[in-house]
Amino acid sequence: MTHCPHALDDGAYVLGALSPSERAEYERHLAGCPACREAVAEIAVLPGLLGRLTDPDSPDLSPSSPLPDRMPALLTAVGAERQRLRKARLRRRVGAVLVAAGLAAVVGVGVAGADAGWFGGGGSGAGQVTARGTQIGVKLVAMQPVAGRVPITAEIGINGTKWGTEVSMRCTYESGGDSSKAWTFRLVAHGADGATEQVGSWRAAAGETVEVNGATRFTGRELVRLELTRYDGTPLLAYDVP
Repeated sequence: MTHCPHALDDGAYVLGALSPSERAEYERHLAGCPACREAVAEIAVLPGLLGRLTDPDSPDLSPSSPLPDRMPALLTAVGAERQRLRKARLRRRVGAVLVAAGLAAVVGVGVAGADAGWFGGGGSGAGQVTARGTQIGVKLVAMQPVAGRVPITAEIGINGTKWGTEVSMRCTYESGGDSSKAWTFRLVAHGADGATEQVGSWRAAAGETVEVNGATRFTGRELVRLELTRYDGTPLLAYDVP
């Protein structure tokens, strides 16, 4: 592992012990060295800690009195601050993992398989992970058939956020078919640059109504179209985002 030549300069930099030329060189180095930036951030509290260790209202200027050894207390305080910062970073990482896991549980990923009948193949309805009966809190509008009549209708609603777009959809499948067979469907988001992203997938049988909540990374004007497709990518219904 390559040793950073400035690995020991963080303390001198924070305490202002570097010469002007050395400080300028170290700041140029910080722009490209994440390890040194993190080290500086962790001990940025040093000046404040040093100030607390000395009472400015009653300074002891007597040369005959030995200076107290403040280093152990300073090291203890710096160590505690670094531990606090590490714990805070760990909590943020764990929180991000939990949010991602919750989103995956809501969206649900259908089990892909060969479908039968009009949709292309048969399969049992077992193993479905689609969210059913969820609360949809946005206004829904009807999706339109892509090519001719299809035995499925759907309403869709979107809610823009800073990180992307939340998508809610309610699908109804015509009754009268074989309810023992299930078909795989997907909801795909299309971006303005031609990129696509799967919002979710699920399985459903004839006569079922399914509600799905998902999300896409496309934000604002980036999201131009949402398509409900068969398992093989054939578009059935579409919604063009205004």
